[in-house]
Amino acid sequence: MSEDGEAVAKSQRVRRLEEDGEIAADYLEELLDIADIGGDIDIDVEHGRAVVAVVADEAESGELERLVGADGEVLDALQELTRLAVQTRSGERSGLMLDVAGFREQRKAVLRQQAAEIVAEVRSTGQEVALEPMNAFERKVIHDAVADAGLVSESSGTGADRFVVVRQQ
Repeated sequence: MSEDGEAVAKSQRVRRLEEDGEIAADYLEELLDIADIGGDIDIDVEHGRAVVAVVADEAESGELERLVGADGEVLDALQELTRLAVQTRSGERSGLMLDVAGFREQRKAVLRQQAAEIVAEVRSTGQEVALEPMNAFERKVIHDAVADAGLVSESSGTGADRFVVVRQQ
């Protein structure tokens, strides 16, 4: 494919992801209206996926916490519902990432710190380390941080019991 063809293909992919974000934003705006929860919606494209964030000022952020739930469980469910809404309208599966009140960004920072500590432990002991079970988002953050540090990780287990194992190469 020529450079022009690649640029056009990339532009089309980005536009499709932006459309996914717009569909998700419409869905979430309706949900916020029904639940009488204040908040604004930000749409972006990062790492080949639509990223939609529901944000609010400090006065409204407490309301948004209801959409996060304990350990992000409500957020995970809301993300799946939003992906289904996008799929229904677009006809294609969406891998969009949803964040509410900065929960996922804060969780990423904690997980990156945890990964750094695990990497240091594996390097000092030479032994592999198995982490507690995590959801797919959390495992992805750990895998990326471990890879950036030059170590190897893999997921083991099934369903809600999937966990990450970190080891040297």
